[in-house]
Amino acid sequence: MTTNAPAAGTRAYLRLVLFGAVIGAPAALLAASFLALVTTVQRWLWHGVPAALGQSTPPWYLVLGLPLVGAAIVAAGRKLLPGDGGHKPLAGMSTASLPLREIPGVAVAAFGTLVFGAVLGPEAPLIALGCAVGAVVARLGRLDAKQAGLLTTAGAFSAVSALFGGPLVASFLLVEGGVGMGAALIPALLPGLVAAAVGYLVFVGLGDWGGLGTTALTVPDLPPYPETTVLDLAVAVAVGVVVAVVIGAARRLATAVEVQSRGRIAVPLFAGALCVGALALAVRALGGDSQDLLFSGQSALPNLDAQTSVWTLVVLLVAKALAYAVCLGCGFRGGPIFPSIFLGIGVAMVPAILLGQSPTIAVAVGAAAGMVATTRLLFAPVLFATILVGTGSHDAVPGAVLAAAAAWLTLNAMGGSPTPNTTPAPAPSPDSAPKREQH
Repeated sequence: MTTNAPAAGTRAYLRLVLFGAVIGAPAALLAASFLALVTTVQRWLWHGVPAALGQSTPPWYLVLGLPLVGAAIVAAGRKLLPGDGGHKPLAGMSTASLPLREIPGVAVAAFGTLVFGAVLGPEAPLIALGCAVGAVVARLGRLDAKQAGLLTTAGAFSAVSALFGGPLVASFLLVEGGVGMGAALIPALLPGLVAAAVGYLVFVGLGDWGGLGTTALTVPDLPPYPETTVLDLAVAVAVGVVVAVVIGAARRLATAVEVQSRGRIAVPLFAGALCVGALALAVRALGGDSQDLLFSGQSALPNLDAQTSVWTLVVLLVAKALAYAVCLGCGFRGGPIFPSIFLGIGVAMVPAILLGQSPTIAVAVGAAAGMVATTRLLFAPVLFATILVGTGSHDAVPGAVLAAAAAWLTLNAMGGSPTPNTTPAPAPSPDSAPKREQH
């Protein structure tokens, strides 16, 4: 994140905050339109087509074949369009601005990834789309390059505000990503916070249009969690350690896959897609639901909450972690956060089933640990977990804090960098940066 915002209270700064508000609506609308397209096509392929074939679930050839179609689309987007499909998901969440000419390639690669079953989330392409809106508005406003960098970040967090439950989590992501800025952080954050708030209002106003109600990460009908127990806190620490080990191992496997894939696009993608389809069929054969393995896991969280078989849950988690690692490393394009949250909640549900714990504390603990294990952040994951379980379960927060701390410390002990796994937005590249305003 750039540190050179105009002085707070000046006319230039107020203008910058106003631009943040202006960016919020179009960034959220663009993100919502993309999500609606993804959700509509995804439902048609995975539910409409099987129903037309007289099947209650996707037949084996669709489970195996659709990821291969997605791999072909991703390969085409990366080969034929500039930009290689955008940021690599293994590199973490990035708010670095991309040249505008690369945005179509990002959208195509993300479409092929998200619609056809690859185990990655939507946050990365939405950030890229939001950054693009910020770059366009900065160009139209003739802002200098440093101010434009702030607006690209503002557009990014407007686009993802609904996915993380509102502007607060987005703002905490900004805070933790810019802790080295000191007193300059607050004025640098304000345009992004305003954009995130406006963007969230746009998402709320659109309601369930295009299936948007299913894109935010939610776990419905969680019971209230009225009292913290010593057992729950001890389990939270253990879950944090296990989640960090599982996701750390998945990322190491993904790194190995990426090393083997360097210099090639199509072959690793098709091999990865075949692996994902095969793992989904294996989960089905062992008593689980293949749809719980495919995709980022957002829509499958209620299935985790309702799970009663430890065997089925463990089979799903092992297969999901393998599929996640393959998709991270073989060349698909999407976000790394939401599958980690799914894995975290799944791990936390195992002791919840065995010990009779409330699913609410399991969701809070697992979500916090899973998000920490991917982002290397602390406060944003805890806040996200708090929002996820609702205001009636504030006693689950201590467990989420301990799980997050345990995951962070375990990552550090394993040799994983404690530095936030996010890339802040630098000044825009020359072909996307606006001209300096003339006075």
